[in-house]
Formats: sequence, structure tokens, C-alpha cells
Amino acid sequence: MLLRLEDIQTYYGKSHILHGVSLEVQAGEVVGLLGRNGVGKSTTMKTVAGIVRPAAGRVLFEGKDVAGLPPYKLAHMGIAWVPEDRRVFRLLTVLENLRTGLERPGVTDQRKGALLDKVYAYFPVLAERRAQAAGTLSGGEQQMLATPRAMMLEPKIILLDEPTEGLMPRMVSQIKDIVHRLGADGVAILLVEQNVPLTLDATTRCYIMEKGTVQHHAPSAELRANHAVIRQYLGV
Repeated sequence: MLLRLEDIQTYYGKSHILHGVSLEVQAGEVVGLLGRNGVGKSTTMKTVAGIVRPAAGRVLFEGKDVAGLPPYKLAHMGIAWVPEDRRVFRLLTVLENLRTGLERPGVTDQRKGALLDKVYAYFPVLAERRAQAAGTLSGGEQQMLATPRAMMLEPKIILLDEPTEGLMPRMVSQIKDIVHRLGADGVAILLVEQNVPLTLDATTRCYIMEKGTVQHHAPSAELRANHAVIRQYLGV
């Protein structure tokens, strides 16, 4: 098992946010995390990424408990996080943003070039704007930049938090294609997304959260056919 959360309890101050969250993601698997706003999905992501330290429970990555490790160590181990609020380096160019994931030991110039070429093939607009300051991109383009920046790390798993937020329909379709391609390349993905049809189409399994707990878990194909469960937990 690549990633396993066991009975995670997470607080913000005195506010108890996650109440015993457990889930797992296998190597190369694309798993969805669904739920209404405010149920703890992003906090779950931040707990895995090391942004938030759990008060109890275990975060197992390749069998090792990594709960509480700093984000940079988790990134070196193969966990990449794409936050919902973009967080691009606004004063750096698109290329410079991408290169932040390339300047690490053991990555040859040839490999750096190959990774950049791969991203530009997936996202042609980034190739066109590689010399443009990231802060001058549209909101949707900044959101788009955040995903390939994580790809530069060649991670074992990408935590994608609301990747289509603010994107035009054409770009949403691109994100779905990228999720499929990453899965085909053997990269595991834990996907938080408000676009329920996209999530069910892009994933193999989904967890549904409510009030800080996992309330339902099923194959995505089963959820697509069970509209009652979707209405019950998501209201759509």
C-alpha cells in the first residue's frame, strides 16, 4: 500500500476537524475524496502533506509512519501537494515556477529538459507563456500552472485539491486528461474536487466525507449508478 491513513484526528486550535479519518491509496491508483464544503477534505490533504500535524492516528507512506514530518521531507519522499489556492510564485516566470521542482539532487539537464517538454506537451499554453510572470496569468492559468509544477518532482502520489476551480470548460477537460495520463504513468492521485461527474469519471474509488469523518466508500462506477448516495451526501 502506498498511502494509508489510520484513525486520523486533526484539530485547528480547539476545533476538532477530523474525527478518525481512515483511507488508503494504492500505487498508481486515482482515488477521489468527495463531500460538501467544510467537511474536512482539504484538512485531510494538508495532514498528509505535513502542513497540519495530526493529534492522533497514523499517516503511513510506503509502510512508514510519516505523520508530523515537515512538508519538504515528504516532498523528497514522493508526496506532492497542489493546493486549492494556487500559491504560484507570482514574481517568477512560468518557467522559473516549473524549475523550482527540478533543482534537486540527481536530476540531469537532460532529464530536466524531458520533464519540461512533457509538461509543455500537456499544457501548450504554458509553453507559450513560459517567459511571462506567473502573477500576470489569469486565475485559471495560475491554477493550471500549479499542477505541472508538482509533476516536476516526479512524485509517487499527487494530492490534487480542487484542480478545476476557476477553470474554463476547455481547461477542465484538460485537467481530466492529465489525471488519466498521470494514472497511466503510475502516479497515484488523491483528488478533492467539487465537480462530482469529473471525479467519478477520473477515479477508481471514492471516499465521501461528512462532518470530519468518512461516511461512505465505494467504487466510482458503483457511485455513478447510485444517485441516492450522491444526493444524500452531496445534495446533487
